[in-house]
Amino acid sequence: MTRSLSFASLAVALLLSSCPLRAEIRLASPFTDHLVLQRELPVPVWGTAETGEKVTVEFAGQKKTTEAGADGKWRIELDALNASAEGRTLSVTGTRTMQPLRLDDVLVGEVWLCSGQSNMDFTVAKTEKYYFAGVMNEAEEVAAANHPTVRMFTGEWARSYEPKAEVTGVWKISNPENVREFSAIGYFFARDLQQELNVPVGIVTLTYGASCVQAWIRRDAIAADTRLNPALDEFDAKVKAYVPPTGAELKEWQAATDQAKAAGKRPPRRPKPDPAQDQHNPTVMFNGMIAPVVGFAIRGILWYQGESITAPRELFPLWNETLITDWRKLWGRQLPFYFCQLAAHDKDTHSPEVRAWQAEALKLPATGMAVTIDVGDAKNVHPKNKAPVGNRLARIALAQAYDRAREFSGPRYESMMIEAGTIRLKFSHIGTGLIAKDGPLKTFEIAGADRQFSPAEAVIAGNTLMVRSKNVPSPVAVRYAWSSYPAGCNLANSDDLPAAPFQTDGH
Repeated sequence: MTRSLSFASLAVALLLSSCPLRAEIRLASPFTDHLVLQRELPVPVWGTAETGEKVTVEFAGQKKTTEAGADGKWRIELDALNASAEGRTLSVTGTRTMQPLRLDDVLVGEVWLCSGQSNMDFTVAKTEKYYFAGVMNEAEEVAAANHPTVRMFTGEWARSYEPKAEVTGVWKISNPENVREFSAIGYFFARDLQQELNVPVGIVTLTYGASCVQAWIRRDAIAADTRLNPALDEFDAKVKAYVPPTGAELKEWQAATDQAKAAGKRPPRRPKPDPAQDQHNPTVMFNGMIAPVVGFAIRGILWYQGESITAPRELFPLWNETLITDWRKLWGRQLPFYFCQLAAHDKDTHSPEVRAWQAEALKLPATGMAVTIDVGDAKNVHPKNKAPVGNRLARIALAQAYDRAREFSGPRYESMMIEAGTIRLKFSHIGTGLIAKDGPLKTFEIAGADRQFSPAEAVIAGNTLMVRSKNVPSPVAVRYAWSSYPAGCNLANSDDLPAAPFQTDGH
């Protein structure tokens, strides 16, 4: 009996050794259980398999087949799908793969990509990973977060010198347990959008704290612009010259880090940080987090970035424009791009010039700006009042991407007229009228030809504002909320949407 078994085992071993090892079919990283697919648009599905293997994707009555290329990559495009809150199975089978892939509880609805730095990363609740987070009324918001058709894919932080094929993450359903680690702005946006549209809403969150805009742009787009490509040359030189720290240096750093943590102090910076792991350098965030999801079917993009700007600062508007135009090129269509203007905060990083640079993106089509000047915090760069931010982005999306009739912006300065020592201001987006919230209008200033601005009185006159100061008898310019932290700025419209900071002469 023993000899028979040994002969049988040998025969099986010889049979297995004669068969080539087979690669398993894999799906790209955005595809996991509980995902939301974009409705009413073609839906690419892609992954890897053995070269030449026939791959079949089945979902919602569709069955499509392709063949993996020489590089092992395959891609199938499902026809446009109708919205559905029914959890269905997406299956992927291969002619050389024993076990098919199954993704369960797949919905179809609206999908948006959220990206940027820490204020988009900021989560609904304070957690070990997100120690700085937690929204206003956190306990109530978490307890009320049972929204089974609101889901979020949160990519793990990743920076890279070369484009990556995958970003780690899974789709999670909105409930009190999961929502704690959802992007707060992404969650509030999705919640409000779902309640209005009554279809599933999915958010793909790819964010990293203190990241600069150029870190989120691919190399080819930067290299093509002579005004921007010197940043690539500088980055490449840093990478070439980089020498990793020694074991002794790391040991010393770890000891100092442990000591600082025990004392409740900020730990020291890691010695000799790798330039490719520095979120201020060009391309590294794109390579690590965006490249793996390019082409994933989405309706549009939500963006919050601006606190981190590297020199030369005046290139910031160009970096923004390059990111928007290149992401649209990569996705092959004019994606709606809605961004947050910086909140009030008492630091130079939040200067009115930066907010004006951000607003320049509005010259591009299909863009929108959520004004957050009224929900900032003088001392905290991460203000906790995130619900209005998500709601304002949702308003923009509903009006512009979904053609719902509603006001989506606060008053926007349009023109001025000088009238006997007074300047009359005209605005668009006033709703049924301008309002001064919580008392007289504040943070208005007026200047004469010398451009020395003085505090001014501003009063509502019908659908216009009249601005004057006894100290400026011959005014030529007005500005509003023109500081890092314009305390008390309170101009809004009848829809309770705040006016953005502005100055009439454009300087």
